[in-house]
Amino acid sequence: MKGTLNMVGYGLAAIGPGIAIGLIFAAYITGVARQPQARQTLQGIAILGFALAEALAIIGIGLAFALPS
Repeated sequence: MKGTLNMVGYGLAAIGPGIAIGLIFAAYITGVARQPQARQTLQGIAILGFALAEALAIIGIGLAFALPS
């Protein structure tokens, strides 16, 4: 029963990184549309932000399995 609660908690916690990734790439697309010559700089920042947001989801699933059930 408690393992199920861990997975439900992870599912709810994964919503945050999902929203963050959407916002990161929305800002990237807007920035490139406004200033196309800054694409290389913005692309690096967007990929770094994506990696950090995705790391939160990976840590969350690790904790969901590691916590005692």
